[in-house]
Amino acid sequence: METDSSAPDAERRRLAEADAGAVPWRRWGPYLSERQWGTVREDYSDDGDAWSYFTHDQARSRAYRWGEDGIAGVSDDKQRLCFALALWNGRDPLLKERMFGLTNAEGNHGEDVKEYYFHLDNTPTHSYMKYLYKYPQAEFPYGDLVTTNQARGREDLEYELLDTGVFDEDRYFDVFVEYAKAGPEDLLIEITAHNRGPGEAVLHVLPTLWFRHTWSWAGGVAVPNLSLTQSAIRADHEELGTRRLYFDGAEALFTENETNNERIFGIPNSTPYVKDGIDRYVVHGVRGAVNPARTGTKAAVHHELTIPANGSARIRLRLTDTELADPWGEFEATMEARRTEADTFYAGITPPATGEEEKRLVRQALAGMLWSKQYYYLDVERWLAEHGVDPLSADPRIRNSAWYHMVNDEIMSMPDTWEYPWFAAWDLAFHTLALSMVDIGFAKGQLELLLRRLYLHPNGQIPAYEWNFGDVNPPVHAWAVLFVYELEKHRTGHGDRAFLENAFLKLMKNFTWWLNRKDADGNNVFQGGFLGLDNIGVFDRSAPLPTGGQLDQADGTAWMALYCQNLLDIAIELAVDNPVYVEQAQMLFEHFAWIAVAMNRIGKDNASLWDEEDGFFYDVLRLPDGTATRLKVRSLVGLIPLAATSVIGGRANRAFPELVEGARNFVRRHPAVEAFVSQHAKAGPTTDGRYLFALFGEDRLRRILARMLDEDEFLGPHGIRSLSRYHAKHPYTFDVHGRTFGVGYLPAESDSGMFGGNSNWRGPVWFPMNILLIRALLNLHGYHGPDFTVECPTGSGRQLNLYEVAREISDRLTATFLPDTDGRRPVHGAQTVFAKDPHWKNLILFYEYFHGDNGAGLGASHQTGWTGLVAATATLFHSISEEDWHRGGRESLRPPGDREEPLS
Repeated sequence: METDSSAPDAERRRLAEADAGAVPWRRWGPYLSERQWGTVREDYSDDGDAWSYFTHDQARSRAYRWGEDGIAGVSDDKQRLCFALALWNGRDPLLKERMFGLTNAEGNHGEDVKEYYFHLDNTPTHSYMKYLYKYPQAEFPYGDLVTTNQARGREDLEYELLDTGVFDEDRYFDVFVEYAKAGPEDLLIEITAHNRGPGEAVLHVLPTLWFRHTWSWAGGVAVPNLSLTQSAIRADHEELGTRRLYFDGAEALFTENETNNERIFGIPNSTPYVKDGIDRYVVHGVRGAVNPARTGTKAAVHHELTIPANGSARIRLRLTDTELADPWGEFEATMEARRTEADTFYAGITPPATGEEEKRLVRQALAGMLWSKQYYYLDVERWLAEHGVDPLSADPRIRNSAWYHMVNDEIMSMPDTWEYPWFAAWDLAFHTLALSMVDIGFAKGQLELLLRRLYLHPNGQIPAYEWNFGDVNPPVHAWAVLFVYELEKHRTGHGDRAFLENAFLKLMKNFTWWLNRKDADGNNVFQGGFLGLDNIGVFDRSAPLPTGGQLDQADGTAWMALYCQNLLDIAIELAVDNPVYVEQAQMLFEHFAWIAVAMNRIGKDNASLWDEEDGFFYDVLRLPDGTATRLKVRSLVGLIPLAATSVIGGRANRAFPELVEGARNFVRRHPAVEAFVSQHAKAGPTTDGRYLFALFGEDRLRRILARMLDEDEFLGPHGIRSLSRYHAKHPYTFDVHGRTFGVGYLPAESDSGMFGGNSNWRGPVWFPMNILLIRALLNLHGYHGPDFTVECPTGSGRQLNLYEVAREISDRLTATFLPDTDGRRPVHGAQTVFAKDPHWKNLILFYEYFHGDNGAGLGASHQTGWTGLVAATATLFHSISEEDWHRGGRESLRPPGDREEPLS
């Protein structure tokens, strides 16, 4: 047992041991999904309606195929053995074994979890974890939540659990779950239930242990077994070995993790002891529903607690690979040691100048990132075979049929533990920026994962997300790889060249896929599709256009420019050890140059992406008759070219003069490139030899910034909006064959069903795009220096340099989560309980996106995937001074608060 916390940072030591492969500290973690039902993995329907095929109502009775779910759950890293919390308040019609939410068809703004739970703490090796679930004492209003939301339209607010009145008079339980590791295979578990109400209340607490169902799908797999021994449930598994769950003074109930076929399909069960047996025993009093022999593949320890008003009760358990005579002897000391070590660890990554509220914000954001690590399993060829599809047929009627090569069997960072319990490619890239603050080894592994042969398509495409692996997300992987590589290099003094080179080789394959598949005319203007921005355009950009023709995309083209820049930077870094990469760098420079020329080409008939009159980039609709028109929607589509800004370090000029000379010769040899350079590029490098790569010159930069920093356009009180507020009074419309398509400013939820209608890019603030813009502004500041100023906000008369502009945007983003003088955090909108109630006010939810005018959280409520980037905005400018950034550019960037020497 490890209880010593005398080391300056015991968690860093555990992390180093795990990274070295010496001690498997990451084997057990919060890898259990909070929703498995309604996912594509579990969909065996004929019509592909995953939500309807496997419902929440069925989940308690129906065994899953590919994974498991639970409340505050943990599992081993292959999810063979699972542990989670189940509860019953004596009034609900079913055990609370999993989170409830609305399906896409039930919610007036798409799918949405309707529970209150909070990821309070977590360390990267999961040596300490803390979770809070708020459970009403009255009957949970399942029906009310469904019917009321269904009755509301897209213009109405969502109906939330707090709105039902079920928390009135504080009649609820705060159930805290804490985990502490005494060793890599030894988990201490403490469950504390607080009765917040004015009267005595009964709570049934059922910590549950079960095996993921693996034994009947393909056959030939031994059935694992749970059995009762003295004060412990013994778990025997042929791969995992033996584990014991120790408990104290409660009844152990056993059943099987098998489908209740009678309830679900109306056919006989093979055993009377099925998945919902414990629910039927506790809630419905069916005595024969659990196995009297006390054996099975699912078991729960049943505690019936009577908790006085404002009182609490505590339960201790221990899940371990060791048979212990006294499992409780050092329980308290170990639990307290891990809490202290977690405090020490987070103190070490937070700059001293960070305020107390910012520290709380950073810790909960990063805890949410770590709680969102899930085991994701899907063998696509086997899944297709189970659907009766030849994996080589690529049947377009069957989802993901062209991805038969994929085998997903890893711990992955998920965008949201309930709404998006599956990976998304560009989300994952942004996740690694925040994850690298606490676990750079895991961050690198996540970036490498989608580039492996079992994920990357043989043609070079990166899988997008579970609902459609063949969709196209923005190519931000190289940007994230370079970012994480540099962070580690500054932290340790050594860059991981093997990681960088491995990523580069595979990213070049993906880059080539983009060149071949998304540049229809071979003219360096790209048509990427929706590119993760759902409803941002006039038309669904992933569907055939109602006009015919094609859409030349300002964002798709700018993403490819940024891709070139990042790969060029990586190639130069690799060329230090291997000169063969100089040729790759030369090629990438030439690709970038042609894209830059194409972005700024002045064409007749509105064919240019740049609009000189508006001073902005737009998509161009190219019609079958050869004419073209700009779709003049002022959105992030036109700001992404600003994000395609990089400064290549002076080392390239000094170490590779042949590269610089080759670039000069290329420019001289091509008049169109030379014209672009002479018109838009600032002459020469900086005094220390750094070069700016951008899609515009100083004049266009100022014009774009004037719009972006205008509070009547993009600059909102809580960050850069996804659509200009100009369109509130001037919606953009386009008529096609008597039908009008339009885009108007919507600062909150979507009013259309495009991409399911549960996501909106027509006005809200999105963290990842703001981070890209902040990074670009810092790059531009590093090149132009402190004397380059712009008006911010536009029209205010206040002049700021670009470092100060970046900080202004960052501060606005962070302020979304910080309490004002009345204790109100903008993220919580009109819900006053978060401002006034002591049991709510320090709890923070991390939403998918935010109201463009008031910062209220919208969409998925636990999207600490990319919204976890607030941990960076809250600390970045406490870590890097303006002088440092200008002097060193991107190379001065350090992990926020990193002050520790590398561990030997």
